[in-house]
Amino acid sequence: MSVLLEMSMFPLEGSGSKSAFVAKIIETIHRSGFQYKLTPMSTVVETSTMQEALALVEQAYDCLEECERVYACLKFDIRKNREDGMHQKIASVQAKIDHAIKM
Repeated sequence: MSVLLEMSMFPLEGSGSKSAFVAKIIETIHRSGFQYKLTPMSTVVETSTMQEALALVEQAYDCLEECERVYACLKFDIRKNREDGMHQKIASVQAKIDHAIKM
């Protein structure tokens, strides 16, 4: 089973960069051992179960628990007959085009 989670989470208070808060969340994701990819707008994580994905969301929120208000946007792609979906989905698109995907 593959659960792809796309997540953006940060506090709404204050002004300026939120990268210090995002870095705390990325450290938590990194320590989890799950495969992940940080992008300019969100982070994609792959887990084997929905329970693991939801637990990771809760751990990410714990990093911001002291904040007055937290924004979170979550998207899931859950597929029972797939493993390594993070790479398979990109490889499937790449196989259908005649140039490298820009990253």
